[in-house]
Amino acid sequence: MATQKKVAIIGLDSAAPELIFDQWAADLPNLTLLRQQGIYGELESCDPPITVPAWMTMMTSKDPGQLGVYGFRNRKDYSYDGLYFANSRSIREDTVWDILSRLGRKVILVGIPQTYPPKAINGQMITCFLTPSTKSQYTYPPELRQEVEDLVGEYILDADNFRTEDKEDLLRRIHEMTRRRFKVAKYLLKNKEWDFFMMVEMGVDRIHHGFWKYFDKGHRKYEPGNSFESAIKEYYRYIDQEIGEILSLLDRDTVTLVVSDHGAKRMEGGICVNEWLIQEGYLKLRSYPNEVIPFSKAEVDWERTKVWSEGGYYARVFMNVKGREPQGAIDPKDYEKIRDELIAKLEAMTDENGKNIGTRVFRPEQLYIQCNNVPPDLIVYFGNLDWRSVGSIGLKTIHTFENDTGPDDANHAKYGTFILRDPQKRIGKRVDGLQIMDIAPTVLNLMGLEVPRDMRGKVIPY
Repeated sequence: MATQKKVAIIGLDSAAPELIFDQWAADLPNLTLLRQQGIYGELESCDPPITVPAWMTMMTSKDPGQLGVYGFRNRKDYSYDGLYFANSRSIREDTVWDILSRLGRKVILVGIPQTYPPKAINGQMITCFLTPSTKSQYTYPPELRQEVEDLVGEYILDADNFRTEDKEDLLRRIHEMTRRRFKVAKYLLKNKEWDFFMMVEMGVDRIHHGFWKYFDKGHRKYEPGNSFESAIKEYYRYIDQEIGEILSLLDRDTVTLVVSDHGAKRMEGGICVNEWLIQEGYLKLRSYPNEVIPFSKAEVDWERTKVWSEGGYYARVFMNVKGREPQGAIDPKDYEKIRDELIAKLEAMTDENGKNIGTRVFRPEQLYIQCNNVPPDLIVYFGNLDWRSVGSIGLKTIHTFENDTGPDDANHAKYGTFILRDPQKRIGKRVDGLQIMDIAPTVLNLMGLEVPRDMRGKVIPY
């Protein structure tokens, strides 16, 4: 067991390792210094590599199946419209801060996804972008809220409506959100007692989705010389500066981690998954809409429908099984046969020019050691996440290059960022084989605590 230390985690949602480690390393002096003095590498995310459930997978060391959280929206039962948004109440496993709080260690948490509604901890908490608004109770203890607002005015939970064409306004709002969050973080570090500090900045994810096409010369919508070509790079430089100011507040007994829940990549386009299911005869409508509508508004003929899907950065495919769904159309004895058939067809999917896009399809029971709550029947990464899943109906096409929920240039990548620096050591080594569930046991080990036996990850040696 390691000597007891304090731990500070700076979480950057979606931060791309290739940008930090390679492409812009020379422009990011603080992140580069951390790498030169510590260990670093790509951090394999969970499946799916999505903010919810990835951060909670990281901080519980349990896979999404164990957590029973398969994305932002989850089926509450086997009805057709019973979707709910996962929040802190969805997490029944111990997080790192639950364990630390019970042991009397002081914690500070800022913006960690799935911490709303706030739960009691031994320290300070500001909840996350999933908080409905700052009119909700978004701090623990409640009186912290006034302290935050006295410091920064209105606290900004998220860059709302980040899928917008008003890029000037979006860029301004992302920077302002980040500035206020780091100001609060630095204030808490200086003024509150803590043994464990963790913050997550959502601006990195938002700027990827809003601006990726402006800098990535491989993006099909890239235009040379555009006015936002350096928007993401300048934001990374700004984040690096803020990280430098955080580091100046930490002592030599504090180990710093910079992590992301997943990476990012250019989005080639969208696969209209429900249009494809209609075309293949799995999904039947009572009437095809005259305009593009969300699937929830479609007139589905459930008695004749075998399969439907939800959109997002990946697809969740659901099968309409007799005895399980209210109007099931698949005999349970045919379940695996139809699932195999779907997998083969989905993996054969092509782009608009007939080229196979390399789609990956997973059965949940292959990914997780348990499948709690209601998992999808299949999890689909179109083009291995080069394409997103479009769930809307009425597009009359399988391929689209305009997102149904607003302009979006980037998808999530499976590998995120990991950097660990112990001020009392000089290492400078790149390491492989890092997995998102390794973070929680590594933190507990650094703090001199026993790692629960049911944590799935390993302690990262250095």
